[in-house]
Amino acid sequence: MRDVSEKAITLRVAVAQAIVEMPPAVLERLKARSLDKGDALEIARAAGILGAKRTWELLPLCHPLPVERLDLSYEFGAGSVTVLVEVATHARTGVEMEALTAASICALTLYDMLKPHAGTDLVIREILLLKKTGGKSDFLRKR
Repeated sequence: MRDVSEKAITLRVAVAQAIVEMPPAVLERLKARSLDKGDALEIARAAGILGAKRTWELLPLCHPLPVERLDLSYEFGAGSVTVLVEVATHARTGVEMEALTAASICALTLYDMLKPHAGTDLVIREILLLKKTGGKSDFLRKR
């Protein structure tokens, strides 16, 4: 692991996204929360939160960080749902990986819960970091 012991503790914030594409009929069932396996949006939200908190256990060189705030929201498109995750903490290193892991795990959970309804018509795309602040260099990607 990288030595961060000499770095200052600062407020670190990261925002990440993942997009799950699906047939419009499946998207309507997702929004209506009427899937065979239950409310996929809330189950995926819980999975995303858990993913962020356990990032350090999944990625070998990540430092364990306290997740002080995590906001996970959904934006619905014509045939897709975008998962948006914002993570914040006070630490010596950033929370980019926690935000990316949360978005990824949330998208994978949606995929798992939607596959009985959509089969192979599901696509996860654009898992990416949108923003990070609080470290040596800030970053903002235009959407």
